[in-house]
Parts: sequence; structure tokens; C-alpha cells
Amino acid sequence: MKSKKLMIGLLLLISMLTLAACAGGNEDMSPKEDDENTDMDSGSHEGMDHSSSGEVPAGLKEAENPTYEVGSQAILETDHMEGMKGAEATIVGAYDTTAYAVSYTPTTGGERVENHKWVIQEEIEDAGEETLKPGAEVTLNASHMTGMDGATAEIDSAEQTTVYMIDYTPTTGGEKVTNHKWVTESELSAK
Repeated sequence: MKSKKLMIGLLLLISMLTLAACAGGNEDMSPKEDDENTDMDSGSHEGMDHSSSGEVPAGLKEAENPTYEVGSQAILETDHMEGMKGAEATIVGAYDTTAYAVSYTPTTGGERVENHKWVIQEEIEDAGEETLKPGAEVTLNASHMTGMDGATAEIDSAEQTTVYMIDYTPTTGGEKVTNHKWVTESELSAK
């Protein structure tokens, strides 16, 4: 009888521990990195996909004479995301295009993202070759952030420049970010 009660007590304890462990799994395990400044002009970038496969959009042309050559190092002078400013970056790709700051409401719902930097010409549906004007309404074909792909966006500004894909380790610590898209030439300085 005593061993039966002990066995039931042990099973009950194991069940409680299992349930407690499962209950902890409901937390949002996505990084909370104050990405591209949490309030960056009131747009949260928590869903930013920091690392990518390194694939580039069709039609994107490599820069012929970039200021920062592929494989070289540069210092990040931008704070799109926490831990970015002052970090040492390795240049993975350099491309000549038009970079846009855009505002959009994610397709997944949530608050409007304001002044997101950067989406490039080749990541805008039916953009053509001409630089789009501020105020133009476009459809995004980029997945830098959750809910970005397919979203209707408004062009805030446009800049013809060289954009860079980079690898860097945040100054705040954490995992290395690989194939981050995009930083502009003016957001880098020589190491």
C-alpha cells in the first residue's frame, strides 16, 4: 500500500514537472533586439530577419568599383539595430542600385513601420528602372522583416548608391549576423 502511494506520488511529481516545463515553452523565443531602433520613427523592427541566405534579387548588379571591396572590413556608422553602430563589418556583397526608405503596415498586422531603411529597387514589385518618387505607393518583395513581403508601402525617400550586404557581430554581444541586407555607402567608414 505504501509503495503504491509512493508510486502515485512520484507519477504526480513527474507530471507536474513535465507540465511546468511545457508551460515555459509558450514564451516568444524570437530575439528582442531593438532592431533598427525599436521606435525608429515609431516603427518597431522586432521582426527583422538579421541574417539571410545571401541570395540577392534577380537583376541586381554588382558594383564595379565599390568604395568597400568584397572581403574588406569597415565600421558601421548606422544604428538601424541595437549593437550595429561601431561594429566591425565584413563586406559580403556590393551592388549599385536605388535604396529606399519606406513606410508600410505589415501583412501580418500590427503597427505601421515608419521609415524602414533599406529596400532596394529590385525588391519592389514592377519597379522598372526609373527611381520612384517619395509618396509613391508600391508593393514590397522583400522579407527583411515579418510581414514585409507583399505589403503595400509608401516611398519616403530614394537614394542612388552602392548598397552592401555585410556580416558583423553586434557590439552588444550575441550571435554574428550574416548576409545582413542592406547598408548604404554613407553608413560605413574605413576601418
